[in-house]
Amino acid sequence: MCDAARIRPDVDQTLFREAMSRIAAAVHVITSDGPAGPVGFTASAVCSVSDAPPTLLACMNRSSRQNAALHANGVLCVNTLCPGSQHLAELFSGQAGIAHGARFGHAAHRPGVTGAPLLEEAAMSLEGRIAAVQASGSHDVFFVELDAIHGPRDRDALLYFSRRYHGLPAA
Repeated sequence: MCDAARIRPDVDQTLFREAMSRIAAAVHVITSDGPAGPVGFTASAVCSVSDAPPTLLACMNRSSRQNAALHANGVLCVNTLCPGSQHLAELFSGQAGIAHGARFGHAAHRPGVTGAPLLEEAAMSLEGRIAAVQASGSHDVFFVELDAIHGPRDRDALLYFSRRYHGLPAA
């Protein structure tokens, strides 16, 4: 980070959100279990960081009530969804109207090597331990060193673009 004061132009928050809706992103359900109990949430802010060691990052709003549980559990699994599984994205985003504690009762899953739930419908699941957390604006950025990769299965991708779900055929 530069030591000089950062100068930013005024960026309209509504315009920013609209612009971000035009960036196609894979749809994931991030799950965790441990001392704070099971949690799961839908996310599109996931990407690779490094392959040595295999590390990814995932972002979560710090005001989410699941944020503290993710910190306490110290592990997570990124379950990448495919077309036909958007019901899982809606379930874990809260759009289905099902309480946090009951969501896993509506999704076939099993524990992974870290104890984080692996969703059976996922195209692939990446699980690991939270190695570092960096606060940025309203969100925490979780850096996760992977312990296991389940899949990838030869399935199409589920993308979120322009506030709608879209399927992308596997190459």
